[in-house]
Amino acid sequence: MSTTVQDRTTARERPSAAPESPVRSRGARVLLLFSVFLCAACGLVYELALTALGSYLIGNSVMQTSVVISVMVFAMGVGSLAAKPLQRRAVGAFAAVEAVLALVGGLSVLVLYLSFAWLRVYMPAMVVVSFVVGLLIGAEIPLLMTLLQRIRRQEAGSAVADMFAVDYIGALVGGLCFPLLLLPTFGQLKGALVVGAVNAVAGVVVVLWIFRRQTRRAVRTGLLIGGTAVLAVLGSVYVLADDIEVTARQQLYRDPIIHAETTPYQDIVVTRSTAFTGEPDTRLFLNGDLQFSSVDEYRYHEALVHPAMSGRHGSVLILGGGDALALREVLRYDRVRKVTLVDLDPAMTRLARGFEPLSELNGHALADPRVTAVNADAFNWLRDARERFDTVVIDFPDPDTAALAKLYSVEFYHLLKKVVKPDGRVVVQAGSPFFAPKSFWSVATTVGAAGYRTTEYQVDVPSFGNWGYVLAVPGTDGAAPALRLAGDAPRLRFLDDAVLRAATVFPLDRRPQKVRASTLMDPVVLEYTRHEWQNY
Repeated sequence: MSTTVQDRTTARERPSAAPESPVRSRGARVLLLFSVFLCAACGLVYELALTALGSYLIGNSVMQTSVVISVMVFAMGVGSLAAKPLQRRAVGAFAAVEAVLALVGGLSVLVLYLSFAWLRVYMPAMVVVSFVVGLLIGAEIPLLMTLLQRIRRQEAGSAVADMFAVDYIGALVGGLCFPLLLLPTFGQLKGALVVGAVNAVAGVVVVLWIFRRQTRRAVRTGLLIGGTAVLAVLGSVYVLADDIEVTARQQLYRDPIIHAETTPYQDIVVTRSTAFTGEPDTRLFLNGDLQFSSVDEYRYHEALVHPAMSGRHGSVLILGGGDALALREVLRYDRVRKVTLVDLDPAMTRLARGFEPLSELNGHALADPRVTAVNADAFNWLRDARERFDTVVIDFPDPDTAALAKLYSVEFYHLLKKVVKPDGRVVVQAGSPFFAPKSFWSVATTVGAAGYRTTEYQVDVPSFGNWGYVLAVPGTDGAAPALRLAGDAPRLRFLDDAVLRAATVFPLDRRPQKVRASTLMDPVVLEYTRHEWQNY
């Protein structure tokens, strides 16, 4: 038999009012379960925000996710145990826990970003923040279960089923809202603040409203003041968030930032300064990694594009290269009839098309009528592609995350075969043979394992150092592709046949190494890249 809220109150919280009617009890129960739903959604968003931030700032998304989840789950267990003595004062305790969780969770992204930018203690700070957030989330369930039983007494199994059903649905909604709504609308920093405000309202205001007659006025007033103070802090930080983010981000870059945005896929930063030559030096960074410097990017892109264009090049496919600098080089050939550029992030191609420092540098290449730009994951795009191309240029960032490592796998290059004509040519940017020789030769080995004949070569790009590429043609029979320029090649600033002949010669300490091919199930190129670049 169920009891009313008043039958379950403690002596401290017992009101003088008459018991609520069953209808009002049912309404209170629905409202409390809705609060559970919102708190669960907020809790999962905090978890996702911490893992996403770590992936952006540090890379190694698998490690970041593992640390955050394991620490938070452990802390949730500790929090559940710590909440046992608080059940006698469940209303006040739950409201206080939610107020603190809203403050810590809402400010978590800001605190970790500042720790990374100024203090360089990101990992210890992440562990501490993850533990505190997990501790507070863990304390929610025992307290909420107590509050539910005060509204209507249930068998333990039924109460747990109701609680976890709503909790898991809230987690689903929070998980979907994070990439689809919060990141595109608010970004990481402001998104966490908004979620903190929702958490404060759901945990403090709703619960105190439901149990307003069962809570002493002094307790109610104190908790409402605390909740209001939390909302005031989160609101103030929200107003100042853009200035704080700009100031903190500038700490990470030597040159003045002229554009910065965080997309669902990456953190994009463009800086500009005056180079030693007196020319403007525009630099693009993705997740903190330099992608090009306008002072010498022509060296990189000439070496990437023009050897591949020495075959037939009426139709060209570019995978990656959303900055459109490789596209600029391709479009210098009059015989090119059609170019398809596939890049994951629409924000990157939008910048390349409309942000003047980039659009001037790429010669407004995306406005050329021969070009079709597609925003899609290259791996999935290849699975559905039907057209075949004479030349394929692959210009992805280095494989330092799991998402990028799949684009350097045997499976990816197998998929690529169905869009490359039998006499077509493929070129892959493969990282630095000097700084990351195992990574470089693993890319070459992987391309070969997928059934291509390869020629590896290297050039010097001052902003990057020594950099390497893999030129490939489909099939395992016959000679490796010759490294040369096309007869209709435009006049270049850096590359000629003499440079290309020298580019195939590797010093003794950087010649082919015995490394493994990378696959989806065994992404060894990811481990090679992380291990080698961590020393630089």
